[in-house]
Parts: sequence; structure tokens; C-alpha cells
Amino acid sequence: MGSQLSRISITLEENVLEQFDAQIKRQGFPTRSEAVKQLIKASLIEQEWKDGEVVAGVITLVYDHHKSRMLDEIIGKQHDFGSLVLCSQHAHLDHHNCMENIIVKGPVEELKKLFHGLETIKGMTHCSLTMTTAGHHF
Repeated sequence: MGSQLSRISITLEENVLEQFDAQIKRQGFPTRSEAVKQLIKASLIEQEWKDGEVVAGVITLVYDHHKSRMLDEIIGKQHDFGSLVLCSQHAHLDHHNCMENIIVKGPVEELKKLFHGLETIKGMTHCSLTMTTAGHHF
């Protein structure tokens, strides 16, 4: 069952609207409403993270699997925070480099601890955290 729609009106400077229209066209949004809705949702999700709610995200790692004990440390950190890790996906980028996507859900502070534990593993090439919602408010 979908939610009811509400119509709103906003006032913008003409040059701001022109820039916004050009941006949403480049990004492929079908309408201004869809673009504004996504901006509002992004702001609400950012606030969920600031408020410390239960949220979801993806931790992406890039690392050289030939480096000593790298895999053991990555797996160990995931086990240390096992209740947060929903699943992981491993990909071979080339002979040395691997990418791991770890889908996580839990309290913000715990997710940040897991992320920090992974990003500070000696030899980690790159580590990023993509924030999203656990869907409770949408």
C-alpha cells in the first residue's frame, strides 16, 4: 500500500533553478519532484546516522591479498562484530588486489567501530563506508 502524496511549493532564485535543472537532467531524473525527493531522503538518512539510530551500510575494502595476515585480520574483525555483518562479497580485481563489500546493519557507533577497525589494518589499500537507511522511516 503506497503512501499518500502531498504537493509543496518552493521559491528559488532563477540561476539556482537553472543549475538544478541542468544537474537533474545530467543525472537522469525524470522530474524535479523525483530529484527533490531523493535529496530530502539523503538528508533524512544522514540525520539517522547523526542521531545514532540502527542503520545500514556497505563497507568496501580494497587490499592486496598477498600481504601477510591481511585476510586473517579482515575476517577476524568481521567475526568480532558478527552481529553487524549481514554478508560479504569478495571479488578478484587482478592477481594481487581484491575488493570486499561487507553489508552491515546496526547501531551507528558500532558500525563506525567496525569500519575503523578495518580501515586501520596495516596494508589496507582503501576502505570506505557508504551510509544508507535500514528503512524504518520510509
